[in-house]
This record gives sequence, C-alpha cells and structure tokens, in this order.
Amino acid sequence: MAWTARDIPNLAGRTAVVTGANGGLGLETARALAGAGARVIMAARDPRKTSAAEASIQSSHPGAALDVVSLDLGSLASVRSAAERILAQHDRIDILVNNAGVMAIPERKTEDGFEMQFGVNHLGHFALTALLLPALLRAERARVVSVTSTAHHMGRAVDPANPHLRGTYGPWKAYGQSKLANFHFAIGLQRRFEAAGVSASSLLAHPGLSNTDLQAASVRESGGGGSQRFFHVLAGRTGMTPAQGALPQLRAATDPAARGGEFYAPRFVNNGPPVRRTIFRRIGLERAIEALWHVSERETRMPLQIPAR
Repeated sequence: MAWTARDIPNLAGRTAVVTGANGGLGLETARALAGAGARVIMAARDPRKTSAAEASIQSSHPGAALDVVSLDLGSLASVRSAAERILAQHDRIDILVNNAGVMAIPERKTEDGFEMQFGVNHLGHFALTALLLPALLRAERARVVSVTSTAHHMGRAVDPANPHLRGTYGPWKAYGQSKLANFHFAIGLQRRFEAAGVSASSLLAHPGLSNTDLQAASVRESGGGGSQRFFHVLAGRTGMTPAQGALPQLRAATDPAARGGEFYAPRFVNNGPPVRRTIFRRIGLERAIEALWHVSERETRMPLQIPAR
C-alpha cells in the first residue's frame, strides 16, 4: 500500500517547525502536521501570505494549534530573531522541516552578502538548525528533515575558496550547488548525531516535480528565462499537486519506521508516492561534507557541533 497523509501517526503533544510554511510544499506540510495534532510553528517571510496560509489551515482543521514566526532566511539577523522567539515559547522541538527555498534566480546577494540561493537554501537553514539545536536535543526523538531536489545530481560540492560563485555564477549552477549542500548537510548532521550518541535524527526528502509557486517565482525572478519557463509549463502539465509533493518530507518527518540518514522521494523519480531511496555514495563524500561544515560555520559564524551524551 502506498504511504499517504492518512498514515501520519497521532502527533498530539509534538511541536513542529516548518520553514516556508505559507505556500506550496511548506503549507501542505504544515497543514498535514497540524491535522495530525501537532503544534506547528509556521516560519515564513511574507506576513500577508502567511496570514492567508494560517487561515487556510484553520479552515481545513478548525482548532489547529498554529504559531506564526517571521523568518527571512536571507538574513542571519532574522534567523536569530526567529530562533529566539521559538526558543522563548517552546522548550522542545520534535520536528524541524527545512523546506523553504528559491530556484534558478538571477545573481543576487542576501543581506549578509551571500549568494542568494546558497544563502537561503542552505546557510539560512544551517544557522536555524544550529540555533534550535538545544530544543531539538531536549525532544525524545527529534527529526530534522532537509528538502533537497533531483537537481542535487547536477550540483557541485561547495568550493571553500568561492562558495558564492563570484565570477562563475549561473542560475542553475547555483541552484544545483545549494541542493547538493542540502544533501550533504543532512548526511553530515546524521553522522554528527550518531557520533554524539543522541536520539535526534536527520533525514532527506525531495518532492519530485510538484506544481507549486517555486517555478512561477523562478520565471518572475528571471524575467521569463527559457529554462525557467520550460519547468514552469512542465510542472503545470505533469507535476504533482503540492499536497502530493509534500508527502516525501512528511514521511521523513513522521513515519515511525523511518530512520536517521534515510532519503524519501517519489517512487518514479519525479512522480508517485513517497518511498525510501538508496543514498549512493559519491567519491569524495566525506571531504565534501567537511568542507561544507567549514564553510557554513565560517560564513554564518555559528558552530553546529553536537555535544556527546
């Protein structure tokens, strides 16, 4: 039997944080978690859009326990502020879904001077995870889910000498690097959890081709670039719904049988129900993970080290 949202166990008493929870996959992830009884912290940037998303979830699940926290992953100050607010209100976090992202946009910089796709898709989430780590480690069996993409296959590991691709930028090159960074981050975090002997776990998910605003935003940002238009049309014609596309990350976050280090994705690469996928070892994987950790801690000035139990 295919895994569906109906297979999510009762999450009463659990607290979940979902980034980018005001649209697309993030909204559907927040909706499903709230529907299963979790208190969901909707961490997102656009207040008006987030308010509409919150109302949409309340309409689907009257009485859903929702908190809204402003989060701009392109600003480390915003990440710190969001984490401080979450930690002030919640002693324990059971689920963190690092979902938000941007795709194939023209070269831009974050508030802190990072290349935008690497900054939002990876560095912002790295910093948020590091800051929320105390609450995650207080949970009985916390899960951190990193959302990657099939584009990680075309990405190159981060170059410590030029992580922001200055002078070599390409929209899809930067997107591939950021999604491979998500991939390496999830694997590296799981290995650190295991080495420290803690019960928290790190898992990976990718949504396949899902018809969300990600493609439309990519077209708008690029001024109608040809490749961006192609994927927007393809997603509209053949892509899964946001609710279907969210299932791999929901399974990674909630399936009692899921284990740290596992990867969930659509059965037919970019379509189909969520299944566990083999993580193929790449030559140089260990070196790439360590380089990413070094760059991430250097750029964010935030250590992400798990104390041994």
